[in-house]
Amino acid sequence: MSLGLRERASRVLLDNWHGQSTIPASGLYPHQWSWDSAFIALGLRHLSPRRAQRELESLFGAQWPDGRVPHIVFDASTPADAYFPGPAFWQSAAVTAPGHPATSGLIQPPVHALAAWETFRAAPELARERGFLPRLYPRLVAWHRYLTGRRDFGGRGLVSIVHPWESGMDNSPAWDTPLSRVAPTTSLFTRRDLQHAAAGERPTDLDYGRYVRLAQTYRDHGYADDLATHAFAVEDPLTNALLAASEAALADIAVELGLDPAPHLAELARVRDALADTLFDGGDGCFHARDVHSGQPLRCGSVAGLIPLVVPGLPVADALVKTTVGPRFRLGEIGLPPSFDLTDAMFEATRYWRGPAWFNIGWLLWRGLRLHGEHELAATVRAGLLSAADDVGFREYVDPLTRNGHGASDFSWTAAVILDLLAAA
Repeated sequence: MSLGLRERASRVLLDNWHGQSTIPASGLYPHQWSWDSAFIALGLRHLSPRRAQRELESLFGAQWPDGRVPHIVFDASTPADAYFPGPAFWQSAAVTAPGHPATSGLIQPPVHALAAWETFRAAPELARERGFLPRLYPRLVAWHRYLTGRRDFGGRGLVSIVHPWESGMDNSPAWDTPLSRVAPTTSLFTRRDLQHAAAGERPTDLDYGRYVRLAQTYRDHGYADDLATHAFAVEDPLTNALLAASEAALADIAVELGLDPAPHLAELARVRDALADTLFDGGDGCFHARDVHSGQPLRCGSVAGLIPLVVPGLPVADALVKTTVGPRFRLGEIGLPPSFDLTDAMFEATRYWRGPAWFNIGWLLWRGLRLHGEHELAATVRAGLLSAADDVGFREYVDPLTRNGHGASDFSWTAAVILDLLAAA
């Protein structure tokens, strides 16, 4: 292991800091992204707890009045056309307060309370002095209430996502079936992502046209959350698992603030039960997303189906562990979690979320494995992530078999979780 790995990871986060928040990577991602900031805070807390706190405070400063946390907060100093879809596309000012930061209208997985609690734990006295948790806690509660109140389209107690981008795993094969019902937009647009990454590593033009259509429809309906508005509505295991894990973190935050943790523990149990009862498939030992419109499970080998390992008290954790080490993911052998089933014909080792290993997903599995007492396997995952970063740098994602790096370089959440893994030694 390179002696300079910590220093190199630290430099990435320092270079990508833009005053109040951290961009995921220069060029390709020039603004603040929601779940990126949560993972980034996990790393920043080892460098500057104050900066880690500000990272989350900055993101929640752009929270909408309805409680949603937008998936992009646009940097006013960055040219408006540096990223597509940019602020002119989303028109967020039409539904937020005057002077509110320009944002997108979509969301991303709710890992924020977990990040806030871990950030507090890094420097409790500083956090208390700054009033970090008293200020953030009500915003986190409003965020969770938005998800459970406005997004339970299926009536089963699970959150629905309305766009593949909301999953954080943009073009996973899990979304192919519901996405196939969506007619691509007829509007002309320029894909900025292809100026920074090879087309073979990114979503296809057809998929991108469908993404834009879904976002246009949501925008044109005033970001209304009703099932009739959305051609794409899916109960995603990753999103709901992180909601449950974050409810556990909110319970800890409530105790710190002298509040009753019971409502959060009850919500954790409710989401956990709904996940296990609705999305778990005992036949293949994995969770699968559910298409709300058809009521059918979206059976495919997405790594999202393993992320419920982060949920405390998950009753089917043993089955998930067996799946992680089986031929579909080979986690005990290769140490890096492929984002899709290695044995499936749809597996693509270098295309965005259709096969490559991502470091934040590895971190979640490492945490989940430790939570359920699988310390040896967790150590294998930790070693695999650290050695991959040492070999190829802080890439956006890597081929899980060759370990070649792909996507953006000097990617912030990669550097952040590496710092956290190093600190766990």
